[in-house]
Amino acid sequence: MDRSSKNSDKNKNDFSRLTSGIPGLDNLMNGGFIKGHNIVLIGPAGAGKTIFCCQFLWEGLQKGENCMYITFEELPEEIKIDAEVFGWDFGKYEKSGNLIITHKDPFQTTDITTRLENEIRQSNISRIVIDSVSLLGLYFKNPHDIRRELYKLISALKSANATAVLTAETREELEFVPRFGVEEYVADSSIVLFYTGIGESGFRSIQIRKMRNTKHSTNTHPFEITKKGIMVHRSQI
Repeated sequence: MDRSSKNSDKNKNDFSRLTSGIPGLDNLMNGGFIKGHNIVLIGPAGAGKTIFCCQFLWEGLQKGENCMYITFEELPEEIKIDAEVFGWDFGKYEKSGNLIITHKDPFQTTDITTRLENEIRQSNISRIVIDSVSLLGLYFKNPHDIRRELYKLISALKSANATAVLTAETREELEFVPRFGVEEYVADSSIVLFYTGIGESGFRSIQIRKMRNTKHSTNTHPFEITKKGIMVHRSQI
């Protein structure tokens, strides 16, 4: 291989990255999320999606970044209570203006898409969570329409250069497939959270299914929810 080819290969992974804030995860994906990329986080209820999102934003807040949490389902107060369980004081950062937590009506997605880019730019947002894009299906019944709206939403996020995590519910009969089967196709990356069992005795695992421009693990790795949040362990396989 000549020198120009080596330089070309190096540049393919020469991206600025954001740490996830989740111990053990960044080592599986070449150091973190690529800045400006969007990640769809797929999993059933109870898998840990909200904790993952809060931990991702908390990491940004500790690094002096401005963050935003858009929820289509839970109220902002409920998100803050979820975070407080792990010692993450979101209220403090709301008061300082570094964090915006807002509830949006999923039936007003057109309004969300058209305004979101301006809101991100005006508040200098670097990390954003949208929870959950699966609720778009309440308004758009056709998978083509859902895909179009998701593409518009993601385009707005990319134009504003925000790194985004978008959660998606899985189908009950297929725990690794997002509810409408289109969510991960429009995203730069997709991560699946698996959950088997009942209560805290259940077994949880994580798999990075897709991550553009990144050499990443494709194995399924166990993770646990501790008092400090999610911790990912390397697979023994």
